[in-house]
Amino acid sequence: MVYQEHIQLSTEGHGQMHDLTEQLTQIVKKSGIQAGLVNVFNIGSTGAIGAIEFEPGLQKDLPEILNRLIPPSREYGHEQTWHDGNGHSHLQATWLGPSLTVPVQAGKPLLGTWQQVFHIDCDNKARRRKIMVTVYGE
Repeated sequence: MVYQEHIQLSTEGHGQMHDLTEQLTQIVKKSGIQAGLVNVFNIGSTGAIGAIEFEPGLQKDLPEILNRLIPPSREYGHEQTWHDGNGHSHLQATWLGPSLTVPVQAGKPLLGTWQQVFHIDCDNKARRRKIMVTVYGE
């Protein structure tokens, strides 16, 4: 069986993170699937999905380390083509990845005690985000 649903987010832009764990848990529950996989996919090229301990320190640390590794305001090829200020946004999102797959066990996503599923907006402006959740299993 396959079940799909999407999550809508409004973001304030670069570095803002959202905890998707509760919404993901509710979607898996609604699917009726007891054992399988759930895939969470950001639709768009400047947002990413991952797993982290969703606490204030790491919500600050992750965007800061991304900006050190792939800093804004550099002259990336994307900037030279489009001049939209978000070359770093595309690279940061690509580096983290657009999706995450989590096992489903006993009708719930199988996550560690301190592990939550998050979305991070890497773009340089506010966005309306759509995240597709696909649950596979039986």
